[in-house]
This record gives sequence, structure tokens and C-alpha cells, in this order.
Amino acid sequence: MKVLVAMDSFKGSVSSCEAGHAVASGIRSVYPDAQLDVLPLADGGEGTIDAMLAACGGQRRTVSVMGPLREKLNASYVVLPDGRTAIIETAAVCGLPLVPEERRSPMETTTFGVGELIADAIGVGCREIIVGLGGSATNDAGIGMLSALGWSFRSLDGRRLLHGGAGLLEVSSIAPPASDTLAALRACTFYGACDVRNPLYGPEGAAFVYSPQKGAQPAEVEVLDRGLRRFANLVEATLGEDIASFPGAGAAGGLGGALAGFLGGRMRSGVGLLLEKSGVERRLKGADIVVTGEGRLDRQTSMGKAPLGLAEVAGKQGIPVIALAGAVDREATVLNGLGVSAFFSIANGPLSLVEAMEPERALQNLSLTAEQLFRLLRAGGILERVKLKSI
Repeated sequence: MKVLVAMDSFKGSVSSCEAGHAVASGIRSVYPDAQLDVLPLADGGEGTIDAMLAACGGQRRTVSVMGPLREKLNASYVVLPDGRTAIIETAAVCGLPLVPEERRSPMETTTFGVGELIADAIGVGCREIIVGLGGSATNDAGIGMLSALGWSFRSLDGRRLLHGGAGLLEVSSIAPPASDTLAALRACTFYGACDVRNPLYGPEGAAFVYSPQKGAQPAEVEVLDRGLRRFANLVEATLGEDIASFPGAGAAGGLGGALAGFLGGRMRSGVGLLLEKSGVERRLKGADIVVTGEGRLDRQTSMGKAPLGLAEVAGKQGIPVIALAGAVDREATVLNGLGVSAFFSIANGPLSLVEAMEPERALQNLSLTAEQLFRLLRAGGILERVKLKSI
């Protein structure tokens, strides 16, 4: 019997790798001889580079860069085994957990460090750059990232603007990098990996939808949205590029718009890119069942998150998919019509959220639920019938 175990992280609790191995342990206690393939999942947010490294191999590079509050920090990215593809995780360099709660303000935080990682990746020979756009603490439309890559954004009085969403209201001129830098950037292919489809500004844009959870006060949300709108108009008038209206432009506080408008980047599903790079179709060959999951299964899961992406690929090969989660919303039933055969919560009793998210408890519950689920499948001879049918 072959089982592909492909778990996303349970954010704030356990990583995708830890979750996958806990599920595998539970299955192995029932089927000791099963062929278990553990594939970590991620969607471009926190944990993406760890998942990619575990799924695809490669080299982790650590670089000293500017953090979200303009402090120095060591941030890592991954160079895949082909030596030309870099995976950069926005959350690792300007993510919300890097900013103390009392200092969270997208008016001030910067994406400068993302640009520094891109520059380092190009310097070591990478020509395909995938930037995971989840989990940022920023709302600067990517001017920090672009400044690190050589663009110049200046105010009317000549000040160079590098940081924060507040600066977008002051930008009056845009100048490109030096010709050799621009040539190096144009020799690269950029992708933004994300699972959101928000435009840059407006009621569904970056500021109104995401900046409050990044620390913006109600009055600041309005200011940030005006800044994004003003900057987008300036870019279109100066460069002739639309950085605002396409799905995903508002990802990571407008970083999606900057990747597309300034670097020619294309928006891709984060989990889709991971599955593609990890050769998931090859790994699914001969699988009898897939076990996937994440911290919470709900309607949002049906809008492009990791478990659904995997279920869609598995469905093309007729492989049943079971999903496990810490919490399951009633609206998750929509997943049953989208390729998820069945889903289950791993909670085994009345628990507070804090108790349920304790890493040791979460791993135990994942392993126990997987074990009991596969005991049920064995008792009914279900997997054996599935395997006979596929022969």
C-alpha cells in the first residue's frame, strides 16, 4: 500500500514537516509495511522555504538583511537543486511575527530585506525567483524591495523614500536602477506565490482587508489606501504599468503589484508552484490514498489553499483524499464536492484554542487520529479493495 501524506502547517502550532511525520507515524502503527511518502505543503506564507527544502532538496542560504523595522536580521532563502531557482519567503524577512505587537505599524514597516534577498539570489546565479507573498507586516507597495534593487523613489523636496506605507503619499518621482542592474533583473523570471486575489486598493484591497491585522489604526487604513491608489496612478503615468487591478496585486501589502509592474512577475498559486517543483504528479503514481490537511478547514480552504490544490491534482488520477484539521467549520462541506473525499477534526475532547495548539498535543492528536482512521479503513477492507480495483 502506498500513501502520500501531504500536510500544510498548523500555523502557530506545528510545521508542515512535523504534521506530516506525525500522520505517517499513526499510519505506520496500523500498516507497518506501507510505503509512506511525506510531502510538506505550503502556500507561499510562513514555512514555505522549509517545506520547499524538505520536498525538493536544495541549499539554504542565510543573509544579513534589513528587517521590517529597519533592524538587521539573518534571513534565509532556498536555492533549488537546479541552481537557478530561488524560493524567497516574505514572512521570513518582513513577516508579522518579526514585529513586536506594540510596534506593529504598516505605516512604517518595509519590504527592503526582500529586495536584498533577491539581489543575493541573482548574485549566486539564480534566474528564476519565486517570492512567497503570505504573512507580511507591510503595506509599502514594494517600494522597500524595489529600493534595495536600485529603484529610486523621491519626494518633491528630493528626499529618497525607502520605508513604510506612509511614504507612498509623498512619492513624486521614480527613477530606474543602473543599466547593468536593470539588465540583470530583466534576465530573470519572477513569480509571486500567493493564495489571495485582492487588488491593490479599494474596499477589497491591501489596506482595508489586511492592514488592520498588521497594526493599522482605523484612520491609518484610510491613509494607507490613499497612498496605494496615489502610487499606482504615479506608476501608470510614469511607467505605463498597471500595478493595481489584477488579482493578487494587493498581496503582502502591494508587493504583488510591485513584482508584476516593475519586475514583470506573474502571480501563481503558492501551493501550485510547490506541487509543480516537487513533482507531485510523479509522487502520486501508484498511491492508494492521500492524507492532507491544515490547522483549520473552512470555506477559505476552497479558495485555493494547499489541501484543495493537492486534492485537485489527486482527483485527476482518481485517488481518494482525506483531510485532517485542528478545527473544521460547517462550511467545509463544500470541499466534498471539490475532491476531498472526507475530512475530520483531530480534536479529541473539549479544549481551549491555546490547549489545542500546544505542539505536543497537536502532534499526538494527529498521530492518534490517523491511526484510528486507518484502523477503520483496514477493518472495512477499504484500502485493499481500492488497490485491487486499481490493478
